[in-house]
Amino acid sequence: MKTLNQATRDAALHRQGQLTKPPGALGRLEAVAVRLAAMQGRVCPRIERPWISVFAADHGVVAEGVSAFPQAVTGQMILNFMHGGAAICVLARETGAALEVVDVGSLLAADVMTDISNDAGRAHRIIDRSATGTANFAREAAMSASALEHAWGSGRRAVERARAAGADLFVGGEMGIGNTTTSVALACALLDTDPAALAGPGTGLDAAGVRHKAQVIGRALALHGPALADPREALRRVGGFEIAALAGAFAACAEYGLPAVIDGLIASTAALVAERLHPGARDWWLFGHRSAEPAHTQVLAALDAEPLLDLGMRLGEGSGAAAALPLIRLACALHTDMATFEEAAVASQ
Repeated sequence: MKTLNQATRDAALHRQGQLTKPPGALGRLEAVAVRLAAMQGRVCPRIERPWISVFAADHGVVAEGVSAFPQAVTGQMILNFMHGGAAICVLARETGAALEVVDVGSLLAADVMTDISNDAGRAHRIIDRSATGTANFAREAAMSASALEHAWGSGRRAVERARAAGADLFVGGEMGIGNTTTSVALACALLDTDPAALAGPGTGLDAAGVRHKAQVIGRALALHGPALADPREALRRVGGFEIAALAGAFAACAEYGLPAVIDGLIASTAALVAERLHPGARDWWLFGHRSAEPAHTQVLAALDAEPLLDLGMRLGEGSGAAAALPLIRLACALHTDMATFEEAAVASQ
């Protein structure tokens, strides 16, 4: 794992103190610029080639009636990404980000419209899967050890594609009907928390649906028992392929020194797994937003993370992280382009 450049951080912090403003007047925008300076190893950081990988997979636990939407929506949304119609497609176009959808375990046939266009905002579909959907973790382990390793590697391979394309910032998104149930189950295992305290509406469950979701998760936690104390085994037993891929991607970003922006509940839960397995990886991450899902606040607290935005979003896809990209760029621009007191001939005291 790469280490942050502390000398560059110190130089960037010194520059912040010389800019024509009271110390700390730009609040967390200053901290973002200094953090990116340490990540990029240059006093004046910049984001020119952001990259978004959306990992998609289906979940066997949907058989327990935990989602307001049918499982077929996962595959339908993959096609929507490819046609440029999803929220993340709009955000990619507006921010100039490269976009791909990585099918790590959907039920969509492999030969269905594997490529439509390379136009901005239309995702190229990468098929990198070892199975079509996880098993129902309320009754058995979600995946085999080999399937877990393949999904983790899918995330790493996405980061390698981003680096090969010259990306300077990575956003990981997800799509998978049922994956709020999966992420809450995993968060409960990692945080040793009652599912009734973390389960939320996901794609639109009513109060009865949320209670049922919590009950399903509770049964699963009891089924898998002490094995959940190990983060990797918890991921294998109650995780999802897209969550494993996100965790692998975030760990790879830390290894390669590529800054990443973490999205909402599902992505943050994957980040928590990555941090538990690779302590210090979080040094390479910014956190895009606070989701409206109740579990997200506790996962963020476990990561000691303060997100940039709090807009009540709960869409997934990487949308909250992508929405933070203009703010991150503004932080860089202010840090780089503001005049110092000396340059502007302004008295500093």
